[in-house]
Amino acid sequence: MTVSVDDVRQAAERIAGRVRRTPVIEVAPGLTFKLELLQHTGSFKPRGAFNRLLSAKDSGELTGQGIVAASGGNHGLAAAYAARELGVPARIFVPATTPAAKLGKLRTLDADVVQVGSEYAEAYQAALAAQEESGALLVHAYDQPEVVAGQGTVGLELLEQAGMFDTVLVAVGGGGLIAGIATAIGDNAQVVGVEPVLAPTMHRALEAGGPTDGPVAGVAADSLGARRLGDLAYAAVQAHHVHSVLVEDDAIVAARKQLWHEYHLATEHGGAVAWTALASGAYKPAAGERVVVVVCGSNTDPGTLI
Repeated sequence: MTVSVDDVRQAAERIAGRVRRTPVIEVAPGLTFKLELLQHTGSFKPRGAFNRLLSAKDSGELTGQGIVAASGGNHGLAAAYAARELGVPARIFVPATTPAAKLGKLRTLDADVVQVGSEYAEAYQAALAAQEESGALLVHAYDQPEVVAGQGTVGLELLEQAGMFDTVLVAVGGGGLIAGIATAIGDNAQVVGVEPVLAPTMHRALEAGGPTDGPVAGVAADSLGARRLGDLAYAAVQAHHVHSVLVEDDAIVAARKQLWHEYHLATEHGGAVAWTALASGAYKPAAGERVVVVVCGSNTDPGTLI
């Protein structure tokens, strides 16, 4: 199964008025930020969540049983927010290691929050069991067509907002965002995935010839904490020749602080990963190359930036 650019365009129509058209800013000649950290709930995730729920509402799959989701935090926030907006209950499974900043926000969204296990994969298994028992709608964090198409609306906005550009740097966890953006951008620019060395889901999949499980660790694991790349993401990165750049944890920490001190952007570590590729020199643009960085998440304790 794959997601097409038409799916992304239909998602854009479906979620219009439900999500913010986030701004782009040119921070230096040839360098643009897409400020998806200003999206509802502090990350890009509501795009996919709303597309999944609204698609299910249209088809009759969304019932009074509501939704079930598993998340490291950001997807749970988005799914709970979308469910509240549509008036259905939400049960969100998160690891016990979910940061307090995300957990606190999640509990304000009228969701039933269940903490289980130490990482996303364990929360996901618990969510699957709950979905089978209750009949609620499962909203996957990254590997459902509607979710990927919704995330791809970031790419459609870039094509309209950012003028001419050559490269888009995107953080990768399970791969929903990069799959959607690569599908939307197509041949208009090169899409590059940026991953923590300690959670290289796409890098590992490209080396192995397909998604494969691996360990998850590091400072960005709460938001980029999938054990494996999604099947839809693997199909998209193969089709659009996306390649992986790896960044170290200490570079992520430094880049996050730089985003705050130089640009006044308060991001979580995962939200700073794409910028880390440039800030650390892991990705070196060619002369005259025009680069867009997707700054994708702000659910953090700002006190840690001071």
